[in-house]
Amino acid sequence: MVTTRFAPSPTGRLHVGNLRTALHNWLLARRAGGRFLLRIDDTDAERSREAYVDAIRRDLDWLGLRPDGEVRQSARLDLYKAAFARLVAEGRVYPAYETAQELELKRKVRLGRGLPPIYDRAALRLSAQERRALEEGGRRPHWRFRLDHDQPIVWHDAIRGEQRFDPAQLSDPVVRRADGSWLYMLPSVVDDIDMNITDVLRGEDHVSNTAVQVQIFAALGRTPPRFAHEALLVGDEGKLSKRLGSIDCDTLRARGIEPDALAALLARLGTSRPVEPVGERGVLVEEFDLSLFSRAPARFSLDELDRLNRGIVHQLPFERVAGRLPDGIGEAAWLALRPNLGRVADAGDWLAVLSGPLAPPALEPEDQALAALAAERLTWSATPWQDLTAALKTETGRSGRALFLPLRLALTGRAQGPDMAALLPLIGEREARARLRAAAGLPDGAEQLHSGGDRGA
Repeated sequence: MVTTRFAPSPTGRLHVGNLRTALHNWLLARRAGGRFLLRIDDTDAERSREAYVDAIRRDLDWLGLRPDGEVRQSARLDLYKAAFARLVAEGRVYPAYETAQELELKRKVRLGRGLPPIYDRAALRLSAQERRALEEGGRRPHWRFRLDHDQPIVWHDAIRGEQRFDPAQLSDPVVRRADGSWLYMLPSVVDDIDMNITDVLRGEDHVSNTAVQVQIFAALGRTPPRFAHEALLVGDEGKLSKRLGSIDCDTLRARGIEPDALAALLARLGTSRPVEPVGERGVLVEEFDLSLFSRAPARFSLDELDRLNRGIVHQLPFERVAGRLPDGIGEAAWLALRPNLGRVADAGDWLAVLSGPLAPPALEPEDQALAALAAERLTWSATPWQDLTAALKTETGRSGRALFLPLRLALTGRAQGPDMAALLPLIGEREARARLRAAAGLPDGAEQLHSGGDRGA
């Protein structure tokens, strides 16, 4: 069974790049009828926070990404210790004693000589007596995985194609710190083995990590999962942006972004498919295909997200939004308003148009005369707007904007908005006639303006 995982560290909030990785792993699993797992990488006890764990769960749930299982690395330390002991016994993990300052000096020296700034494996040349002397002097070792330099590291990447690394050009990675805490490399491999992960989909900044982990899988006697590394997101300015790291779910919710809009954008961003307001999650699942991903950076734009959000809002049925609408906006009103909304919250801006009070607009004298005539000619039927404009067109000779705009201003106070054929029945006959008379400047119009009346809302 295809099994993917999303493995955030609870040291901060998820940002759009994290959410994209989570979504793609969820889509990959669902496309194959497989499983999507959440792994909380909380081995960094000093920086991990339970509040961030809760936020990760909430954010994934908001985006509709419900894991089929969850594990926490802090509960799996015995697994890491067992794998570590095995690799130490087999000589694939070894102690190294340099301090951070000594390692930085070595790095600068190598760079100065035009050499790659990788670890020189000096610790492997220490004798047992030298190691003992260092430890007796207070040095506590960190532990490195010894890469096999005998053959290149090769794997097929589902997005990047064949990947080939010379292990001699890589540093032996530190897998355990001197204080006994774990770094990313070994626990991640142990978890992928134990959780039966078949596919690892992550950002291209992990490519060199994958090269190392391919060898760790082999050292533990297991076949690596399939790997895919997608291009990173860039900002509107076309380069990696710190601003992207500040765009989290709270920011997006405050902006009025629907989860379906974010999913529609992130699912196709960086692929050859057009970015469209696809509200059906099943469609995104069915079309998800790693072969469509480009190796070029994917540009994330809040303006594009806003555009998609408008398209999604225009599709939302009343039952999906009813709990977020103010009193006075029922299903008929929602269906009339939504083609003009960019956010669900914007529906509240139209409440006064539907129920008043509404200040009469300042119309030109000829438009006031039109409003007065409209108040007289208004009759109520299943199609009051169509009937009214047809009668006025015949009687005045006006048509198009010259006819419709003054009437819209008189009835709504706005030059643009929802289709008046849908809006007028919601305003109601009595209120509509009162607004027309008020706009015409008739003396009794103001008295009737706030009188309410029968409405279709």
